[in-house]
Amino acid sequence: MLATQLKYDLLMFSREIFYMVFTIIVPPVTYLFMGQLFGDVTYAGNLNYAETYTPSFILLITFGVVFFAFGFDQVMNRTTGVEKRIILSPVPKRTLLLSNILRSIIITSFGYFLVFFIGLIAYDLSFQPVNFVLAFGLFMLLNAALLIISSAIYSLFTSMNAALVFSIVIFQVVMFTGGFTMPINMMPKFVQVIADFNPVYHMNQLFIAVWNGQLEWNAATLQSIGFIVIATAISLLVLRFGNRLRKSSLKWYPTTRNRGGVVQNESNTGH
Repeated sequence: MLATQLKYDLLMFSREIFYMVFTIIVPPVTYLFMGQLFGDVTYAGNLNYAETYTPSFILLITFGVVFFAFGFDQVMNRTTGVEKRIILSPVPKRTLLLSNILRSIIITSFGYFLVFFIGLIAYDLSFQPVNFVLAFGLFMLLNAALLIISSAIYSLFTSMNAALVFSIVIFQVVMFTGGFTMPINMMPKFVQVIADFNPVYHMNQLFIAVWNGQLEWNAATLQSIGFIVIATAISLLVLRFGNRLRKSSLKWYPTTRNRGGVVQNESNTGH
C-alpha cells in the first residue's frame, strides 16, 4: 500500500509545474548561471565556486521541495477538503504522511545528486568519498529538521492564497539571506541581521563546512547547531499544541446530520 501511494505522490509531483519550476529547475539553472559569473572567485576557507555553492544549491533544492511540495501541500489539502476525504479513505493517515515524507526525501536526494553531477561536469568538482558520505548524512538530518519546521509553519495557515504568497516570498528571502546568491558578509547590514535569525543560513554554513571537510567545533559552529535545534524544538511544540487543539475542536465541535431533509446539530458530548 505504501509503495502504491508513494508512486502516486511522485507522479502527482511531476505533474505540478509550479513545484517543478521552483524546486527542480530554478536552483540548478541559477547554479550554472552564477558559475559563469563567479566561477573564478575564491571564497571563505580558500574554497572555489563549486566547493562553496554545490552544497548551497543542494540545500536550496531541499528547502524548495520541503516547503512547497510538503508544507504547502498540507495547506492545499486542508483548504480544498482533500484532508477530510483522506480521513474517510481506507488508506491509513500514517501511510499518507510517510509517503509524503519519503517523496520529499526521494526528490531532495535526486536534487542532491543532480547538482553534484552538474558540479563534476561543469566545474571539475573534486570528489572525496568520506566527505561525500558525511555530507549526505548531514543532508538527511537537515531534511528532517526542515520537514518539521515546514510542517509547523504551514499548520498555522488556513488560506491557500496566503500560504502561496508566503511560499513565494519566503523562497526569495531565503535565497538572499541564506547565502545562496553571494556571501552574507558582502550583503547590507540588515540582510546580515536577518541571516543571523534564518535557520537555513545556519544549515547552509554547516553543510558547506562538512561537504569540504572543514568543520571546526568553534563558537560559530555551536551557535549554528544550537539555532537549528532550537528552531526544530519550537516547531515540534507548535505541532504538538496544534494537534491537541485540533483534537479538542473535533471532540466538542457539533456534528451535522441530515435526516429527512432536515439538518440537525448534535454535540459530541454523549447526550
